[in-house]
Parts: sequence; structure tokens; C-alpha cells
Amino acid sequence: MNRFILLFGLFIHVQYSTAQDKKVNFPEVDGYKVLVCDPHIHSVFSDGGVWPTIRVEEGIREGLDIVSITDHLEYQPHKADIPHINRNRGYELAKAFAQENQILVINGSEVTREMPPGHINAIFLQDANLLLNDDPIEVMKEASKQGAFVFWDHPSWPTQLEDGRVKLFEMNQQLLMGGLIHGIEVINGNNYYEGAVELALTYNLAMIGSSDVHGLTEWDYSLAMGGHRPATLIFAKEKTSASVKEALQARRTVAWHNSLLVGPEKYVAPLLQEIIKIQSAKYEGSFRMGEATVLSIILENNSEVEITLENASQYTFQQSLETVVIPPRTQKTIFVKTEKKLKNIEIPFVVKNAIIGVKKHPVWILKSPLAE
Repeated sequence: MNRFILLFGLFIHVQYSTAQDKKVNFPEVDGYKVLVCDPHIHSVFSDGGVWPTIRVEEGIREGLDIVSITDHLEYQPHKADIPHINRNRGYELAKAFAQENQILVINGSEVTREMPPGHINAIFLQDANLLLNDDPIEVMKEASKQGAFVFWDHPSWPTQLEDGRVKLFEMNQQLLMGGLIHGIEVINGNNYYEGAVELALTYNLAMIGSSDVHGLTEWDYSLAMGGHRPATLIFAKEKTSASVKEALQARRTVAWHNSLLVGPEKYVAPLLQEIIKIQSAKYEGSFRMGEATVLSIILENNSEVEITLENASQYTFQQSLETVVIPPRTQKTIFVKTEKKLKNIEIPFVVKNAIIGVKKHPVWILKSPLAE
């Protein structure tokens, strides 16, 4: 049995290590580059299972633009084997290894406390060692002093209210009202936190998606089978640390995992406008007396995200149900019945894989002149 496990592990490693680097590209939106960031990952310098340089290699292999190693400040289970007192060490090793033109590495740490306030990440730190303080309020003040971007991790863990909302203790509310928390994870690992979306909109917090990976991303997210880690899409002017930090401070983010996009409507809606493109729209066949007119429309998905559209118009489709699914980087033809020949078409769709509020989806409008 041990021999079988060893050979299986070797097969997975070879399959992953010999694969070509993945390209993850999202279209620009309103002049901003859409950068892919995982701001919450762990290494052996806290409770992770890999060396910091492996985190960099994984990020490059998976097509990420930015990673932040956020090892636990207070939880160091490997310190007997890897003794260290410098809480910046994981970042320093990763930074030295990384090629800046390939991937940005950001200094971060996870403040690890029971509720309240729970677990909180601070990234863009200057010195993580200065956050070693028993008082969590003072820790957050020090992070603020260093100009860090701070976000609340997995906010429904380990406790939440019965109605699914995130439980706000007095200390959490104090941090939010005092401007010491700037973002919140709406996606952590394979978990989506609906209550976090409500808090983000209430307190003007950036919506964050992260892997919170401890082992290999290949094992956790089945990369060889086409999976990907959760991430944050950051709308930045350019791919630099300063520009990424400015974008986070301005809350220009959308969380992404599998086919799910979660963010404020003002960022999700223009992103969808760039993702979904109309390649052609024209009537097919002749118009003999009594026949229904059928409009052929080719839609293109210009992204890594599977798009699910639900018809919200008075029109019906000839060869499909009311829901249209467009896989990543592909085209889909839909056939729309119209009662008469039109010069223009306008069809609203609810984008079911995008979330802009609690149980709220954006509307994308298919709007096009029709070819003669």
C-alpha cells in the first residue's frame, strides 16, 4: 500500500511539474488591468506544508500576477524544526526568488486570535515583527501605521448566527467603524460567505477571494483536472506593488472561484461587458408566409469564467432552454424567435454566476443592430 501511494504521488508530481504554465488573462476594464491575486497563503514558517519559494513557483505556474504569503504571527507549529524569530522571513525568501516581471510578492501576516476579532490578514507590511502584541486593537493600529491593507479572514468561522449572517462582536465593529479593516473574504477556499457580502456593502469593504492554501495547490484544487485556486481580481492601473495597493485601498476588487464572480455592481457589470461579446447577430433562412422569424446570435466568452445567462426578456429560444451556458474562451450560438423582422435587438439576461449583493445578480443586456 505504501509503495502504491508513493508511485501515485510521483505520478501526480510529474503530471503537474511537466505541464505548461497556465495563462490566466482577463480583459482590461475601463482602462484598468485585471490582475489575479491570491492574498492569503501559508508556508512552513507557520502551519503550511511547503517552502515559500514553492508558493512563488505555484503562482507562476498557475498564471497569477500577485501572491502574498500570510503566515500566522502567533501560530508557529514548525518552530522546533525551523526555528526563527523573524516574522518577515517567509516573505524575504519568496521575494528574493521571484521574478518581478512574472509575479509580484507582497509581505503579509495573519493575526491569529479567537473571536473576537478572529483571524485578520495584513498585507503590504513593512515589518511583521512589530505586530507581535497581545492587544489586537494595537496590532491593527500598528498595521495601519505601516500603511497595510487589512482584511477579515473567513468571517463566518468559527462562529456565526443561525440566519447565516456574520456575527459582529463589539471589537469587530470597533475595527470596522475605526477604518482599521479595509476588506473581507467573501470566498475562502471552497466556501462562499453570503453574510460577508452584506458587510462589505455596508462598510465599504473590498471583496476578497483567497485560497488560504496550506498544502500544495495541486492537491487542494485539482489543477491537473482543470481546477483553479480562488483568487481576487484587482482592477489596477499597472502591474506594480504601488498600483495594486492603490486599487485595494480604492476597493476595486471582484472575488473569483470556479464560475462564481462576487463584487460590487460597479465593478462586476463593466467586467461582464468586456467578458461577453456579440460576434454576430442576423436572421437565418427565408421569411415565407406564416413562418416565425429566427435570429441567430453568436456570443463569445472572453474570460476564464464559465458564464451562465438566464433569459429575462419576452423572447423565446428555438434550440435551447431559457438558460444559456458559455464555457470559458468559447463561442455559443443562440436562436431567438421574434414575431417580426427587427432592425435592432435588446435582450436582458440575468447573470446567474455573478453576485452583486445578498441573493442579487447583475443583468447583462444583449444589445445589437441586426445584419441585413
